[in-house]
Amino acid sequence: MKVSIFSTCLVDMMFPNVGIAMVECLERLGVETDFPESQVCCGQPTYNSGYMEDTKATLKNQLQAFKDSDYVVGPSGSCVGMMREYKEIFKDDPEFRLEAKKLSEKTYEFSQFIYRVLGLTDVGAELQGKATYHRSCHMTRILGEREAPFVLLENVRGLEMVPLPHVENCCGFGGTFSVKMPEISEQMVSEKVQDIIDTDAEILISADMGCLMNIGGKFNRLGKEIKIMHIAEVLNNRISDDAKLSTVMGE
Repeated sequence: MKVSIFSTCLVDMMFPNVGIAMVECLERLGVETDFPESQVCCGQPTYNSGYMEDTKATLKNQLQAFKDSDYVVGPSGSCVGMMREYKEIFKDDPEFRLEAKKLSEKTYEFSQFIYRVLGLTDVGAELQGKATYHRSCHMTRILGEREAPFVLLENVRGLEMVPLPHVENCCGFGGTFSVKMPEISEQMVSEKVQDIIDTDAEILISADMGCLMNIGGKFNRLGKEIKIMHIAEVLNNRISDDAKLSTVMGE
C-alpha cells in the first residue's frame, strides 16, 4: 500500500517532528510513503474567510499534486476535512469535478487511516503517563470521526486515558476565528484549559496541532506545565518490533 503524505502548513513550518512521527509510524506498519513536493495549503484559511473563487487556484494545485496518489494521509482532521469538501466545491465544474471527488474519497486523517483503512486498533505503541484527549471540532463534525483516535489510544501500553470534561467544546482556535474574535477565543481556551487541569492529566493529546498550539500557549501564559503530544507522536512512541497488530474485528 502506498500513501502520499499531506504535511499541512503548521506541521511543515512549525512542527516537523509530527510529520516525522507520522511517516515513521506508517512505514513501521508496512505502508510505503511519498511526499509530493508541489503540495501547498489545503486552502481553508482563505476559503473560510469568504474568498471562495480566489481559493480555487490553491485547491486546483492540490488536485494536481495528489492526482496519482493511492491514498493521501494528513496529521490534521481540520485540513483533511477541508480537502474532503473539494468534491462539493467543484461539483458543478466539469473540468475538476472528477478529480475533486477522487481526492476527497482517498484522503484520510492519520489515526482515521490506521483504524478505517489498515483496520488496526493496536500499533504496538508504549507510553507511560496519565493523559486526556482533546477532540477537535473539524475532525468530529466535518470528518465525522469520533472513534478512531480513542480506540488507538486505549491500546497504547502504559498509558492511562482519562475523559476530558466538555469534550465537545471548541478550544477557541478555529483557524482565522482566533484572529477575528480574539476576546471570545480567549474565553474558550481558558475554559478548555480548566477542563484539562480538572482531569489531573500529565499529557494532552490531540490530532490537530492548531488546537494543541492554542491550548499549549495558554498553559504557558498561565505558567502551568503539561506535556503536549500529537497522536502521531504517541502512536510512534517505543514501537516494539514484535508487537502484535490486532484488527478492528479482532482475532
